[in-house]
Amino acid sequence: MALLTSRLEHAIKPDALRAYLAEFISTFLFVFAAVGSTVASKKMMPDATTEPSALVAVAVANAFALSVAVYIATNVSGGHVNPAVTFGMAVGGHISVPMAIFYWISQLLASVMACLLFKVTTVSQHIPTHGIQQEMTGFGASVLEGLMTFTLVYTFYAARDPRRGPLGAIGPLVIGLVSGANVLASGPFTGGSMNPAYSFGSALIGGRFKNQAVYWIGPLIGAGLAGVVYDNVVFAVQIADGIGV
Repeated sequence: MALLTSRLEHAIKPDALRAYLAEFISTFLFVFAAVGSTVASKKMMPDATTEPSALVAVAVANAFALSVAVYIATNVSGGHVNPAVTFGMAVGGHISVPMAIFYWISQLLASVMACLLFKVTTVSQHIPTHGIQQEMTGFGASVLEGLMTFTLVYTFYAARDPRRGPLGAIGPLVIGLVSGANVLASGPFTGGSMNPAYSFGSALIGGRFKNQAVYWIGPLIGAGLAGVVYDNVVFAVQIADGIGV
């Protein structure tokens, strides 16, 4: 009981509150850019669903937006920008459960606000939502999203590992690049979300929750496995304070 009370008190300290604000800002910027790039590609390329260059444009936008979002928040909150990353950090013991819950609230609220602002400022432009191909099953889509999120969170762990020394400076760029690569690999099949907050925000404002579970179950399982594998199998060492908050 004392441990729980201590963790709850830690979750509302000024440093923690600044971390939640940093997560809100970084997630807001990422989702706004990601949604905007998808809408823009469809506006400029009416046949964007079959146009390879449209997928490349969205992937590049996602890569750069995530790199920037992680970079600007990394020294304050760890730069998670994603509930799945936060879950992976919690599984690895790098962030307490109460703080992880507040991170989730900040990320989800930021995503909803970003999608809402985009819809309002573009004169009720339709907000694209993530969806799976008709020939795919929910299970298959969850596995695909889980595998991509595993790659993303494993890269996050590796990029933020303090043992890298000066090379850790390129961590945000590496994280963004793997995200962009995953969008290229799975965009035509699941939309390449890897981010429950992004999927939830666009679904809420876009008004389409079909297959929403795919973008929660797959990423959370993949993120949890990444945390366990990195910390307990590949690099089985004591938890370092420098990876999370």
